[in-house]
Amino acid sequence: MSTLAPRAGRRCHNALNPLHSCVYFSPDLGKEFGELGLDDPGAVYFAARGAALGAVGPGTVTATFYNFNHELVARHLPAVWSVVTPSAALEARLRAADSTLRRVLGEEVLASPEMAEAARLALRAVEGCTRPAKPLYAAHADLPVPQEPHLAYWHAATLLREHRGDAHLAALLSAGLDPVEALVSHTATGKGMAPRWVMATRGWRSDDWDAAVKRLRVRGVLDEAGELTDAGTALRAELEEATDRMDTAPYEHLGAEGVERLTELGRGFLFTAAAAGAFPDDLVGKG
Repeated sequence: MSTLAPRAGRRCHNALNPLHSCVYFSPDLGKEFGELGLDDPGAVYFAARGAALGAVGPGTVTATFYNFNHELVARHLPAVWSVVTPSAALEARLRAADSTLRRVLGEEVLASPEMAEAARLALRAVEGCTRPAKPLYAAHADLPVPQEPHLAYWHAATLLREHRGDAHLAALLSAGLDPVEALVSHTATGKGMAPRWVMATRGWRSDDWDAAVKRLRVRGVLDEAGELTDAGTALRAELEEATDRMDTAPYEHLGAEGVERLTELGRGFLFTAAAAGAFPDDLVGKG
């Protein structure tokens, strides 16, 4: 029996994950990889996030990232590894995380007791994560923990993000949602990336999107206006509940009090970062 309040782990993840993800929107990431000879945004993303897996080919990244068009992935992999090694990519990503967090949080926050506390709590939660059937988490779990508290916090947020993400892919497969259907139905909740961001970064075309919308209408997930039906809303809710069940271990390990405190700290950092322009204004929505 769980000791946590309903959806406590999800709320904690939602507080931590964006601060990890903001690095992928940061100009610092492009700068670091540009200095290594890699300047295409897609190539930079696949190298930065996929490097923990090693010098893998497009099949592995398509499988583990799930919602990217394989043609886009294959356009960049394995070619990126002839420009930058996985170890160099990981070092560049960490440098970008450092400079980004210094800019969007400020030196006072980075040196605060709250940041050190958050790092300790997040790393404690990570102790409860499990490797089986979680390839992106498992690859990142083999990386060393940075010494600086803000980077240790970012590293732990990365691990918790990929642990939940791997679980979510299992839930999507069980629900029978292919990569584009997953994106379309998530966007229809009003919480996912806006379609123009999805198609620009995931490699899908408007006809791919429209075909997925039609399939979801036939299935009763979307109505004629492209909004979630009651059945679609229930499907998305069950996806998150299933993900919660597969991702409960780190938060149970941390305990209810620790999860509540980590969520509080994470939200504070997130609000500060958002106010400093860490995320594009039009990133989320149905437009």
